[in-house]
Amino acid sequence: MEEEAIINRVAGSALEVFDLEDYYPKGPRVALDISQWLFEGFLLREKDFRQQLKNHDWSQYQGAYVAVHCSTDAIVPAWASILVTVHLTPYAKKIVDGKLEAIDVALYEEILPTLDYSPYQDKPVIIKGCSKKPVPMSAYVLAAQKLQPIAKSIMYGEACSAVPLYKKAK
Repeated sequence: MEEEAIINRVAGSALEVFDLEDYYPKGPRVALDISQWLFEGFLLREKDFRQQLKNHDWSQYQGAYVAVHCSTDAIVPAWASILVTVHLTPYAKKIVDGKLEAIDVALYEEILPTLDYSPYQDKPVIIKGCSKKPVPMSAYVLAAQKLQPIAKSIMYGEACSAVPLYKKAK
């Protein structure tokens, strides 16, 4: 009895994999909680706040992506986060308002519109699902929007178990 060779049909197909991890920017991500500079974590006293910012070691954020937020229920005026941003700007790669997840959302919103999607023209594309890095759901949504006008079809997941999402009308 002759054995049949196992053929990897995925490797031999025209299927293109779009992996969002390939575009994940390297660099530390830091959550900067401004409540540390509020009186008892809740009250902003302008003079004290400004002095604490002046005395803070901002160099620790060199080359980092920083998310500025307040972890308490304090009512903080808008200028407070802006003032923190002014101190961070000489050091941080990028500064966002919000929690840590907001960094990757903002980064992908910058990166994905600049990519060349022409290699995916009229091809079946799979948006790789499992990732080891914290790729935000909004990046998958944006990637699908960018790929839909050019791809023949779009699937999500892994080649062995992809979920069909879109197929161009003939």
